[in-house]
Amino acid sequence: MHGDWRDVAAFLLKALVISLSGVMAPGPVTAATVAAGTRQRHAGGLIALGHGAVELPLAVLILLGVGRVFRLEMVKIGIGLVGGGFLLLMGGQMLAGLGKGQTAAAPAGGRHPFWTGVILSGGNPYFLLWWATIGLALATQAAGFGLAGFALFALVHWLCDLAWLEALSWATFKGSALLGGRPQKVVLAVCAAALLVFGVMFIYAAAGKLLAGGAGN
Repeated sequence: MHGDWRDVAAFLLKALVISLSGVMAPGPVTAATVAAGTRQRHAGGLIALGHGAVELPLAVLILLGVGRVFRLEMVKIGIGLVGGGFLLLMGGQMLAGLGKGQTAAAPAGGRHPFWTGVILSGGNPYFLLWWATIGLALATQAAGFGLAGFALFALVHWLCDLAWLEALSWATFKGSALLGGRPQKVVLAVCAAALLVFGVMFIYAAAGKLLAGGAGN
């Protein structure tokens, strides 16, 4: 590893704080994790694995220069429209399941939590933009410490995701087991509504950029 160990430790501490601030911000992954936690104690860990399956290759690609692609307006528009569509589908499926009395329905119409993590990460324009900006700066600095430094950064960042999402699903599972069916329905309804809201936000932002681009021609 290149550099003094104190510099590496200081960088990892900075990466830890920045990563935690990002992962703890409410978003689609948070809502899906809480919903999945009503039926599966370790759903958060599985979602974190799916998230990591997208995040690690993405971090490497961005470090190699692909990050500027995600800053292109048409790419952001496409990701926003597709990601928003996925969120609307997931939220709608959850509400439909509640309407049929399926309080233990999966957050995405039966989809495994791992794939929920994959889809919500790859279809989230803000997640991709974070990696194309803040994530790129951190990854570049980590790479300055060599391959081991980059690997440590990636591990610390992902462990933040794992710890937070697993804690969320564990707390939700415990709460659902203690409180019973009605609170579980309320939690699922709130999560479904959150996914629908995020879906509308993604599509609205993407459509606004698309219309603004068309008006400028």
